[in-house]
Amino acid sequence: MHENNDILSLFRNKKCVNVCAPMVRYSKLAFRSLVRKYECDLCFTPMIIAESFLASPKARSSEFSTNKGDRPLVVQFAANNADDFARAAELVAPYCDGVDLNCGCPQRWAMKEGYGADLLARPECIRDMVLAVRNRVPRPLSVSAKLRLLPDLRRTVELCRSLERAGVSFLTVHARTPDQRHQPVDVAALRQLRESVALPLVANGDVRSLQGASRLQEATGCQGVMSARGLLANPALFSGQPRTPLDCVRRWVGLAARTGASYQSLHHHLVFMLEKVLGRDQRLRFNALKRRDQVLDFLQDELGVEVCGAPPEEAPEECSYSEGSYFAQAVCRARSPPPAEDYLDGACCLYA
Repeated sequence: MHENNDILSLFRNKKCVNVCAPMVRYSKLAFRSLVRKYECDLCFTPMIIAESFLASPKARSSEFSTNKGDRPLVVQFAANNADDFARAAELVAPYCDGVDLNCGCPQRWAMKEGYGADLLARPECIRDMVLAVRNRVPRPLSVSAKLRLLPDLRRTVELCRSLERAGVSFLTVHARTPDQRHQPVDVAALRQLRESVALPLVANGDVRSLQGASRLQEATGCQGVMSARGLLANPALFSGQPRTPLDCVRRWVGLAARTGASYQSLHHHLVFMLEKVLGRDQRLRFNALKRRDQVLDFLQDELGVEVCGAPPEEAPEECSYSEGSYFAQAVCRARSPPPAEDYLDGACCLYA
């Protein structure tokens, strides 16, 4: 256990807080450890289903792992009632610095079960969930929510003000409605929301570079920016790198090895990271690789990246899933990956 960091101090002390988004199966401990090396100030876990988290006393899973270096950290839950959200928050409170309620995931399975964007039609339920955590878990643990825009912006303003009164610490707003996919984010809506509440707002959507993050922050006045796809493609995005630097590739391979990440995780992240680094023929060959040794040989032969071990500054205790490490894990309901039309546009919904 540890003392909770005061996440709100980040917003008080920085003009713009750089945030790694909650990404299903991607924003896990190894990846969070990587982006923290490159000016990422705050990380979210992948979305965890609160009901399943509470119902699984038997085994650990990769849905929630952390360690002493993984700070500050927000654990995001999908919940459809106040009791589940509050009980899940109580369980993870000793191992994180904040909990977040997913109110934006537009996936059909999530909305069918009353999760994600389905909650936007029930603002009183969101308010009750925030209040439940506030009444049961002491500060400085933060309580936040990640929202999408409602078609009627006035209702979005009303929701944000209601949550502010309920004691929410900060809000993340993905500036698209649940029905929108690839439309440009609504900068004017973000600016109006920023002017309507006093609490910190994090802007989410289409953050693909440090310059883009700066433009979004300046245009909206939000105190933070969140990136998802941009960080997958370039974990060094917030440090100003235009594409994934080779030292980042080397670090990722070392972290993946030390954390026992699967080959699938190792390879999938590298597919994203190397998209702008490799030529077309190289990408085709790399994407077809099937084994870890093939990946290591490719990186060394094609890019001159020596990946025999992790960089010395990355101490094992800062990136370990071992039984002696500092962590909390819980088994979440097994779900089949959605079909090929799945997408990620700054929200929580990327499957692999």
